[in-house]
Amino acid sequence: MIHVVTTCPDIDSARAIARAALDGRLAACANILPGVVSLFHWQGRIDEEPELQLTLKTDDRHRAALVALIAESHPYDLPVITWETVETTPESAAWLTAETTA
Repeated sequence: MIHVVTTCPDIDSARAIARAALDGRLAACANILPGVVSLFHWQGRIDEEPELQLTLKTDDRHRAALVALIAESHPYDLPVITWETVETTPESAAWLTAETTA
């Protein structure tokens, strides 16, 4: 299992990306976490913005397509998209595979 993570400026954009990923069977689950405060370098200054974190559960066979979908759908000029491999139970791995197989 991998978690693909990005931040979004609002619930509507996070929900739209999550729905598109789920509809396309590129992810088995999406978690939207409110209350993120991001501080970051952007265009020569340090900005601070409220955001939501979007985490999508998938496997590596869908990573490239999922990253492309996020990049295409995201309202930011430069969405930061990261992923990491996570350990899980065999039952959760089987569920993820079943839900991301068209």
